[in-house]
Amino acid sequence: MNFSRKGTYTVTENPRTSGSAEVPADGLAALRAELAGLQTEAANPELSLLDTMDTAQLVAAMNAQDAGVPTAVGLAGPDIIRTVDAVAAKLAAGGRLFYIGAGTAGRMGILDASECPPTFGTPPEIVVGIIAGGRKAVEQAVENAEDDADAGAADIAAADVGAGDAVVGISASGRTPYVIGALKAANARGAFTAGLACNPGSAIGQEADVAIEVAVGPEFVAGSTRLKSGTAQKLVLNMISTLSMVKLGKTYGNLMVDLQATNAKLRARSQRTVQAATGVGPKAAAQALDAVGGSVKAAILVLLTDVEPGRAGAALEQAGGFLRQAIQQHTRG
Repeated sequence: MNFSRKGTYTVTENPRTSGSAEVPADGLAALRAELAGLQTEAANPELSLLDTMDTAQLVAAMNAQDAGVPTAVGLAGPDIIRTVDAVAAKLAAGGRLFYIGAGTAGRMGILDASECPPTFGTPPEIVVGIIAGGRKAVEQAVENAEDDADAGAADIAAADVGAGDAVVGISASGRTPYVIGALKAANARGAFTAGLACNPGSAIGQEADVAIEVAVGPEFVAGSTRLKSGTAQKLVLNMISTLSMVKLGKTYGNLMVDLQATNAKLRARSQRTVQAATGVGPKAAAQALDAVGGSVKAAILVLLTDVEPGRAGAALEQAGGFLRQAIQQHTRG
């Protein structure tokens, strides 16, 4: 098995997920029975005439269904808190965060992981998304990829997951074999594990240290878990990554002070962030950024304290990367 990188996410190439596996016909009865017990597979009787609605009715109905997702996420708050604290602790100690899933769930993990470097200045290997079926599965479905538990375990091994890492398995149904295999392997290696599902009493939740189960109910289109389930997954993953980074000092208040200014918009945002934190004008903000090589944190520190530009990086390092602490340690007077 070979690892390959595309952009800021990691995927694995696994020849066993190429579509060769087949589910025996006599095995579908048990699977149908299992799916019949899942909320995410149910059909909402209130939407049984969906195909007869006009566009205004469709928009209103779908919006009404989506409105309940944040409430469902809120009910999972205690388990999200436990996960954020555990992930932040692993990252603070030099560990990594892995998201692993199949299909939409895997893509949600890759999306969240890919946003961490530009938003929080983290190296791309710190938050990593792994998807069943490899790079091809990012853009299109790979047949039977989610059914291979051994592939999930193999991908965890290929990533060299260890006790210092955190692994979040993502599965709307909560029963995806690939994710179950990955979580079992991660547990065996001593990693912290969380299972993010959209059904209560999920199999992945039972395999994980923490079960995050966001019960969104039947989908707008029955069984289409890219809808409410996908939205719930995005909200929870936003919390896990963003709040962990806040706890690691990646923000100053709610300002994005570790962003990487890789384009004109982000360079302008960097200047505006320095202005908002210090009260200086755009010219002074730009000069401060130039003096410290574009680091928003360092520019703010220089403008608010007696720290010289050449020492700003060391001062931040002494404060563990926490800008507020560095400012307190070097406040004038």
